[in-house]
Amino acid sequence: MTARALPLNARTRPIVKRWIDEAPEGYMAARPSEPKKRRTQEEKYHAMLGDIAKQVPFFGQRRDLETVKRLLVDAFARVKAAEGDPIQGWGHVLPSLDGAGVVQLGIQTRQFTVSQAAEFIEYLYAWGADNDVVWSEPVQVPDWYREGARV
Repeated sequence: MTARALPLNARTRPIVKRWIDEAPEGYMAARPSEPKKRRTQEEKYHAMLGDIAKQVPFFGQRRDLETVKRLLVDAFARVKAAEGDPIQGWGHVLPSLDGAGVVQLGIQTRQFTVSQAAEFIEYLYAWGADNDVVWSEPVQVPDWYREGARV
């Protein structure tokens, strides 16, 4: 039987434990990890970033989607780091290979987990509310947020 990845829950844990117990010496086992983001999450935050890019100037002018994405992912990563939960790959700067400038290296959304993508979407909603972004899809804003409470 070929092993496959299973989401862990009460029903699948005994199966995975049995696979480990039955595996011959020398076989490899991977540590359980959170799944990578879902395609629907990616589509959601890209749509949100598109709304932001169309409506909000950055440093005095409208920026392309990729620039807006980099700026907001970096801002999100800084918030996560300040909370003590840094995202893998969080930014650093290196000199360009020709020495003529710098290259910002940082977070790649393709590495986001399901929970990180969900938090990024929530971050974009909050950022958008603070910057008067009108979303292209209807959004249910909680009463506590509308009333000015910040958590």
